Amino acid sequence: MTEMKAKIKAVSINLFFKKGYFATSISDIAKGSGIQKASIYYHYASKEELLFHILESTMLELTAFLKKCLERTEDIENQMRAAIRGHVRFHLERQKENFIANSELRGLSAEHYRAIVNIRDEYELIFQDLIHKGAEEGVFKEADVKILSYAILTLCTAGASWYKPGGRLKVDEISDIYENFIISGLKQGSLDAPASP
Repeated sequence: MTEMKAKIKAVSINLFFKKGYFATSISDIAKGSGIQKASIYYHYASKEELLFHILESTMLELTAFLKKCLERTEDIENQMRAAIRGHVRFHLERQKENFIANSELRGLSAEHYRAIVNIRDEYELIFQDLIHKGAEEGVFKEADVKILSYAILTLCTAGASWYKPGGRLKVDEISDIYENFIISGLKQGSLDAPASP
């Protein structure tokens, strides 16, 4: 990626995070990048393509980061712990990109939307496989794997919407809370409806 292309991307991330994708104009991006509006199109064919590039690179980097976290562990509980911590850490440390990824999907064309959803589905499968394997080994309680994966990922992803760098808790402390809460639920929880009184 050229230096200017990277700058345009960084400026766009900041603007999309602060103002939203639809409220940000190409003129805003050009001004923030210190270039003429027409020069944007040399690097990106459209604002939508720029959004797609941000979302695609974020999802691919998230997936690569998760796989790297899992390389360091073998038993299923520690793999799930590593996956949770990795997911939370990535979403807090890359807060702006992840906030955009979770709030601006509607800005994508149908083709680009499908491409992002396909990457997201592959990512979710990693968590689903961990939950399934944990249940098979008796480490986690039996439950609906797909629903559990959605619950875990939604919970862990939400941090990107409220996290404040320099706030009361550090990233590692927040990761600890999520990790212990989710592992406790996987080991002891149940999705069965409560018995009628």
